[in-house]
Amino acid sequence: MTVALITHADCLRYETPDGHPERVARLEHVLLALQDLDLLRVTAPLAAEDDVLRIHPASYLADLRRALPLQGIVQIDGDTFLSPGSLDAAFRAAGAAVRAVDMVLGEEAHAAFAAIRPPGHHAETDVAMGFCLFGNAALAAKHALDHHGLSRVAVVDFDVHHGNGTQDLLWDEPRALVITSQQMPLWPGSGRADETGAHDTILNIPLTPDSDGAAMRAAYTRLALPRLRTFKPELIVISAGFDAHRDDPLAQLMWETEDFAWLTREICAVAAECCGGRVVSTLEGGYDLKALAASARAHVEELIKAAT
Repeated sequence: MTVALITHADCLRYETPDGHPERVARLEHVLLALQDLDLLRVTAPLAAEDDVLRIHPASYLADLRRALPLQGIVQIDGDTFLSPGSLDAAFRAAGAAVRAVDMVLGEEAHAAFAAIRPPGHHAETDVAMGFCLFGNAALAAKHALDHHGLSRVAVVDFDVHHGNGTQDLLWDEPRALVITSQQMPLWPGSGRADETGAHDTILNIPLTPDSDGAAMRAAYTRLALPRLRTFKPELIVISAGFDAHRDDPLAQLMWETEDFAWLTREICAVAAECCGGRVVSTLEGGYDLKALAASARAHVEELIKAAT
């Protein structure tokens, strides 16, 4: 079975100020890196408003729509901006996450990668932050649980920054296991090991600055992978951030491109054991363009290998 690549040109319309790390070129470089791979290429739909309302209140959507400029760029958070195309991009990103779940659970694809922006894992219930507007990974998990009737979904977030939004959105959800590794200390300051959720379904794995891929592999082997196997998810959702790369300018972890490949292989191996290999991945961070492109390609290549 094949791997789906889900994206849309609207995701290139999320504009930020000159010099901002979350820029259009990020997605352009990812798509260029994946262009010669054998993937089922799918156009991301706009998420239905009811989909987004699974995780965000109507008042939050109304606030974003009121803030959306007709021209130019406005700031809504310390580092989060809106341009005229931002909400279309966000609805396409959320739509890609939903479509990815539908395709994988509907056996149209073995796995799916949503190549989208804006990213999502910092968006809390009613707060846009960290470049993020909608919680794409949390939405994928909730869609799988509520629409498809799954009993257990796991989210694995290996972005260098803690997925505070995903943690907030799924804090009270006993059917979702959230595993996140992140550099600590680092913005946004959350992600301590004692943050375990209302039902002990959140596993935070803090990693010290300047630690390398070997430290990550040891932590995942000791903590994350056994917890995944014990939970026995029926679907695994990956928040695929590539800013733990040693060349990334926003953090100080020392992972190499092969570390992302190793981690993807290990997650796919658990998926093969627990849920027929069903994996949905959605793009999060990564701000050195060369490292982002190489790491995203390594990630998707491992998804393809697991599907064959």
